[in-house]
Amino acid sequence: MQKTYKNPVYDYVRSPDQDSSGRTHHPVIIVGGGPCGLAAALDFALQGIPTVVLDDNNTVSVGSRAICFAKRTLEIMDRYGAAERMVDKGVTWQLGKVFFQDEQVYEFNLLPEDQHKLPAFINLQQYYFEEYLVDRIAEENSIDLRWLHKVTELETNPEGTHITVETKDGTYQLSCDFLLVADGANSKIRTQLGLESKGQVFQDRFLIADVVMKADFPTERWFWFDPPFHRNQSALLHRQADDVWRIDLQLGWDADPEEEKKEENIRPRLQAMLGEDVEFELEWASVYTFQCRKMDDYIKDRVIFMGDAAHQVSPFGARGANGGVQSVENLAWKVSAILKGEAPLALLETYNTERQHGAAENILNSTRATDFITPKNHISRVFRDETLRLAKDQPFARSLVNSGRLSLPCTYEGSPLNTADSEDFNGGVVPGAVCKDAPIKINGEDAWLMNQLGNRFVAMVDIDANGEVVPNLVTENPDLAWILLSKDANKAQTLARQLSQAAVQAISDPQGLVAQRLALRPGSAYLFRPDQVVCGRWQQPTAADIHAAHRRALGYDL
Repeated sequence: MQKTYKNPVYDYVRSPDQDSSGRTHHPVIIVGGGPCGLAAALDFALQGIPTVVLDDNNTVSVGSRAICFAKRTLEIMDRYGAAERMVDKGVTWQLGKVFFQDEQVYEFNLLPEDQHKLPAFINLQQYYFEEYLVDRIAEENSIDLRWLHKVTELETNPEGTHITVETKDGTYQLSCDFLLVADGANSKIRTQLGLESKGQVFQDRFLIADVVMKADFPTERWFWFDPPFHRNQSALLHRQADDVWRIDLQLGWDADPEEEKKEENIRPRLQAMLGEDVEFELEWASVYTFQCRKMDDYIKDRVIFMGDAAHQVSPFGARGANGGVQSVENLAWKVSAILKGEAPLALLETYNTERQHGAAENILNSTRATDFITPKNHISRVFRDETLRLAKDQPFARSLVNSGRLSLPCTYEGSPLNTADSEDFNGGVVPGAVCKDAPIKINGEDAWLMNQLGNRFVAMVDIDANGEVVPNLVTENPDLAWILLSKDANKAQTLARQLSQAAVQAISDPQGLVAQRLALRPGSAYLFRPDQVVCGRWQQPTAADIHAAHRRALGYDL
């Protein structure tokens, strides 16, 4: 059925491990070559940790599946060196519109301010997303991506994991310090270990269809409640690359999935929506029932679950793939620090606590969206419809309309890795939240703040006051990378040269947007984790403040 994309076929390659007489050991083995498994391999490569990725297939996803990738995911992809290609191919959007019956009730803008490197969202078929990650992996010598290598057995204990891998040439044995599992919602490894993913199955069915057409619809997210072309149900329209349009139609719990997947039944529904005179080709279609569920614990000895294997959400809000990639980024730097001897094993448990928080937030938002979209009784339906009517003229009602709260990075409130504020900040980025990007200059050239963070701990200090204390901050924390921020580029560069024995970078903030978005004052400082999350901030820090926050963020105070 798929016409606009031909899936690449990757070759099975025999590994030298298959010729070993014993069990070959690797620090990290990743099971699953989907978005999360591929992203994890790239993150570890940037952290300097070699990985083996095992996938039992030999291509990327069939059908577009996930299509909405949020700004935070794109920032992560930018750190991996893959975002530019994704943004160039994808369809950029930030405006959404909500319709009730035959009229628009309101619209929203996901990124109303300018001066951001990356857009609020792009729509890009999952097969492109995966293909571009595979291409990036090919550029990294430390990643061994093995197609048609299937994990069939495993044994795990607190010291490590042993696995059996099946190929067309027979089986072979591997061991690893950490086994990362991203083998999907129906994870076979989770089942082998006797573990569960618990949650709620929603009693409704949806048709998801990708159609190829030339259309005048703008590049926006359109969501209808009870539209004239699909009464008493909901509908969603998104544009993707290659003139492919994603359409979701609510069908109801009584719909027959096998009947609804037939083109002769799909086409009349789409024609009613698009208009009788609109010509289109059906690219891909599926009927799905979704679940919101998660594991109670993502870690079993040295086996760690991520992506859909760890947590699932409904598609409303684009929280599945986006949440999964954010889990990957949370995990990779922690495992890397443990393997390098820079952090205690106790740090690993914070992946569980922080991403349990993230998954719970995603599930809560997805569940609320689903309950609003598909009311289960008369009173709920009346409440929803009256809210939609009010939303046309009353701004307060718009906050109650829920067609899917779109993915945002969660804040790790209460994380034991955070150092709480000891001084007042009027705004800025709180500990546990991801840094905000802003344009900067480096040696007179345009650049972006987020590109200077990641893969390491970075301390940034505004040197426009108390400049005499900055050398002490830097020299007493030699394990950190440092950013010296100033409105005056020459001042920052001069001080950076004086501190050449440390990893110091000078940047200037000519528009003052870094100071504005992070609520910086002269002398202020931020400490960032390798996943670009703030773990401490101060108005006038001492070297001891920063040292203690760094140790805390590495898990030494757990």
